[in-house]
Amino acid sequence: MKFRTIYAGLFLASTIGLISCGEKKKQTETEKVKEVYTEEKDTSKINKDWAITGFTRPEGINPVLSPMEESTFFSEMNQKKIAWESNDVFNPAATVMGDSIYVLYRAEDKSGKGIGERTSRIGLASSANGFDMKRRTTPVLYPKNDNQKQYEWPGGCEDPRVAMTEDGTYIMLYTQWNKDVPRLAVATSTNLIDWEKHGPAFEEAYDGKYLDRFSKSASVVTKIDNGKQVITKVNGKYLMYWGEKNVFAATSENLKDWKPVEENGKLKILMSPRKGFFDSQLTECGPPAILTENGIVVMYNGKNLKGEGGDKNYTANTYCAGQVLFDKENPTQVIDRLDEPFLVPTASFEKSGQYPAGTVFIEGLVWFKSKWYLYYGCADSRVGVVVSEDKIKKY
Repeated sequence: MKFRTIYAGLFLASTIGLISCGEKKKQTETEKVKEVYTEEKDTSKINKDWAITGFTRPEGINPVLSPMEESTFFSEMNQKKIAWESNDVFNPAATVMGDSIYVLYRAEDKSGKGIGERTSRIGLASSANGFDMKRRTTPVLYPKNDNQKQYEWPGGCEDPRVAMTEDGTYIMLYTQWNKDVPRLAVATSTNLIDWEKHGPAFEEAYDGKYLDRFSKSASVVTKIDNGKQVITKVNGKYLMYWGEKNVFAATSENLKDWKPVEENGKLKILMSPRKGFFDSQLTECGPPAILTENGIVVMYNGKNLKGEGGDKNYTANTYCAGQVLFDKENPTQVIDRLDEPFLVPTASFEKSGQYPAGTVFIEGLVWFKSKWYLYYGCADSRVGVVVSEDKIKKY
């Protein structure tokens, strides 16, 4: 299989900025956390050996998943058959079960117009080589007449991240969208098909203080143990990084009930957009984080600000992929951060579709047969993959 190198450059284009998740009703963390400002650009040169790099696009493979008109299932919410993945498929999680990679992806029907205005459901595909996908014809996680209906209907279940525990239980962190407030939620499975919903991740924390506040995009901390990527504890507790505008943290004893990390009674802000960088508008958590000998590596999605304050080397409103290193002893402390994205939209299908400004939105990272496979959403319309043979940076 021939590969071509990803080039860290984008042609400048005049594009119209679109709002992440597509609608003005979603109150952003910019509105919630008034004290956050962009950071000044640091020009210091630091060794970046801690980063997971060397990702290349497999030639002639992408996109690995595209919309399908023929996939239908009976929706108990609509009381009719729905072509549930007919409009767009994107923002994929990924994990390993047995000898295959499994990709859980967000799929939208044609029930509305614009990003976030349709109903989203989570589909499942498997691949023995990471590229050729065998898809289920029905979704595996979706809104229905259950105890989560008030949080998931009519917007649905969005943007999953999935990781496995040491005993083989799969944990999904996804967004519940009722077209009012997006909420980070938890589901579990032992076979990736049958999922038990556990509700909003922050429902019980601080007597429900964060239940009705904007929350999404969680990266639970994992490690590579005997060739397997599994969820691990940090300082005796499970840990996740989360957030869209800014990056926050939360801890858990059981992976179902999560407690956001606070400082002086407010969410502790760990990382924010930087003026003059590719992530000048948003820093949104990506796939599961990796605990290494150097610290905790978190891959994230950075959005470039339009106009003054953005990085002129990249198209306005473009989503590119970055990495940040947190201290493994003090996991809310940033040690280092890439100044340039390691993945940028270059292919035509990464710069067209629902998000023509250009998007490579990373959510699924797996260690499989001695390689890293990173799955990403292409312009909120398709799913792509890049591969790296970078060494495992051991704990």
